[in-house]
Order: sequence, then structure tokens, then C-alpha cells
Amino acid sequence: MVVRVRINPVSAVEALVGALRRRVLSGEIQPGTSLPEQEIAASYGVARPTVREALAVLVHEGLLRRERNRSAYVPLVSLEDLDDLMYVRRPLEELMASALVGRRVEAADAALARMAALPADAPWAESVAAHMALHQALVEAVGSPRLERLYAALAAEMRLGLVRLRDVYTDRELLVREHRELLDAIERGPEESARAAMAAHLSHSWGAD
Repeated sequence: MVVRVRINPVSAVEALVGALRRRVLSGEIQPGTSLPEQEIAASYGVARPTVREALAVLVHEGLLRRERNRSAYVPLVSLEDLDDLMYVRRPLEELMASALVGRRVEAADAALARMAALPADAPWAESVAAHMALHQALVEAVGSPRLERLYAALAAEMRLGLVRLRDVYTDRELLVREHRELLDAIERGPEESARAAMAAHLSHSWGAD
């Protein structure tokens, strides 16, 4: 008996979104760079409506910005922006660490395994994706919809901020080791140690830049 499985092909829009997202998160497209529709269409061999739709997706994700009478562009996340982002993010993640003391989150371990398995020449965007997936898994494990909404509101800026760290973590194993130690500290406890480990992790990562 033959089982027929329908496979949905990736649309041109999805493919373009993925390609542009990787270039933004790998730092190949620098902050402040404009992305004119006509140039993108010519570069990727797609129609302008496809480009327009793809750019709209990335604007919605917060990876691009668009203003009236101006092409979409990659926003600049300044050091001041990062400081303010951490001012808001740190207490949220320390709260998360407190809630998860004594637990091991399988989805976070899986994200860490994906990060560790990346080849040395993998685009930085793949490290960003694994990094975000790990922290998102921890947030979701808490089980608070409001915490998830607050965290989601910061996600785009966090991803853009992580682009700045690609020159800090030239050895991906350092990034893997830091997150492994963080997960171990949360599982091991006590609460004060888990919160301190999270604070140290965030301070080291963002302060290093």
C-alpha cells in the first residue's frame, strides 16, 4: 500500500524571507543598509510583489524598518539601545530562572544540542537562531502567557543585538559552554544561584561587546 504524503513546497516569498533573514542576522547586511525593492528583485530573480511581501514579513518581525517614502532598511541597535534592552530583559530572565529551579527543560537542551552541532563555518544567523530558541524554550517552560508576551516584544531587538556578538564568540564552543553552565545552574539551584548565573550570563554576553 502506497501512502501519499503532500509536501508543501517553500514559496518564493518564504525562500526570500529566509535568505534575507540569514543575511541580516549574520551581519552581512549592515545596520542602516537600505533594501530597495527593485534591487532585491533583480538580485534574487523574483517579482517585485514577492519582494514587497517578503520585506513586509521582516518588518513585522522587527528585523527591518520601513518609513514613508523610504526603502526598508536594517535598524541600528546602538549600545544605548542594548543597555536599555538589558535593563528590561534582565529581571524577566532572572524571574524565569527562579521559576525553573530544579528543572531541566528538554526543548532548551535540544536547542543547545543544535548549537553545539553547528559546523565551524556555519553562518552566525544559525547560532542566533539556536540561542534565541534556547532562551525562548526556558521562557515557555515557566507557563506564564504574560511573561511570554513581554519576552516576545523584545525578541526582534534581541536578535539584532546578537548580531553584534559575532566577533566576540569567534569560537562557538564558548557560546555553547556558557549556555550549558547556565542550564546546569538552573537545574542545580538553589534559587539565588540560578538568578546569579542568569545575571552573570547576560552581563557577560552583552557587556563583552
